[in-house]
Amino acid sequence: MNDLKDLEEIYKSRRANLCTWMAQNSIGMVLIEDSEANRNPALRYFCGLPSDGILGISINGLSILSPWDENLAAKIAFADIVAGFNQFNRSATAAAAAIAEMANLPAGARIEISPATAYPRFLQFVDKLNKYDVLCRDNGAFNYITRLRACKDKAEIELTQKAAEFTGVLIDQIEQGLRDGSIKTETDVALLIERAAHSNGCENTGFDTLAAGPARSFGIHCFPGYTDGDFGSDGLSILDFGLIYGGYTSDVTITVARGELTEQQQTMLDLVQKAYDTCLNLYKPGLSIKAAAEKAQSIFAKEKMHMPHGLGHGIGLQIHEWPFVKETAGDDEVFEKGMIVTLEPGLYDPVAGGVRLENDVLITEDGNQVLTRSKIIRL
Repeated sequence: MNDLKDLEEIYKSRRANLCTWMAQNSIGMVLIEDSEANRNPALRYFCGLPSDGILGISINGLSILSPWDENLAAKIAFADIVAGFNQFNRSATAAAAAIAEMANLPAGARIEISPATAYPRFLQFVDKLNKYDVLCRDNGAFNYITRLRACKDKAEIELTQKAAEFTGVLIDQIEQGLRDGSIKTETDVALLIERAAHSNGCENTGFDTLAAGPARSFGIHCFPGYTDGDFGSDGLSILDFGLIYGGYTSDVTITVARGELTEQQQTMLDLVQKAYDTCLNLYKPGLSIKAAAEKAQSIFAKEKMHMPHGLGHGIGLQIHEWPFVKETAGDDEVFEKGMIVTLEPGLYDPVAGGVRLENDVLITEDGNQVLTRSKIIRL
């Protein structure tokens, strides 16, 4: 994985998959922009540059990258041609026009840009690429890229496993800190995670850590993310965090239950664990994504409770990726080999507090593999 030749082949293979789709759909070039105006992790997926650049992939497989940071691109990015952003007056549309010319696209060729592009910016692309047919649409190339990224290749799985491994070690440290009293507040646990996120080769936290003690665990996502309030004290606490390794994030949630619990709190703990155990068996290739979410809700409904969020979501270069495991998923959406999807049943009450249990699950050829080691910690 660390061999430069191997990395080059990984990115070429991903681009080749896209080119096959482009040939089938008569697309001359796909332009992928990642900037402050339009963040898109597909840039990193196809060439290795983590951010701030524009990448053109032509139907014949040629890749042309215009990076903002040429020094960084020279070290970690992989493309056939690299042309620094500064030579185009730091204009994405000017860079796009130059990329199309370098690719020798014929007049009238169809060039596709992200559907997330704002309309005034789309018009700027149309003006600069006036020789071509500029497409900005749903259900086109970028929808295909979203589906392509959902099923991880070997390299992506290895990176996610690394992130999961460090996350598991950290969960053990957190549990030990709660038991020995070194972790007392939301800030204590959040700063421990922050330190870990920049150690062992990790890049960052996958998202802002959410640490909610018993006074704040009633929220699906507590606000603010953490305070100096108690964490892991009597009642129910929730901790939601992730670590990024090689661009790929983990996403876990643990619940800490301490002291004498009410009947309602115990019921919530038992139901969440039951929903988790039951639905894990439904995370298998070919099985309905919608059915898994419906099963979790049916378990809660028997006790007249309701989960106010989806059962899970894909993870990867982003914390939330397709597929989304929810009751509104399409009837044709199924788990597929290579997907890494969270399983995170949860229940919340303004008085009793909240319970959520979340792990990251790799869909394998004939079942699944749980990558992380979250659990309900009882103290």
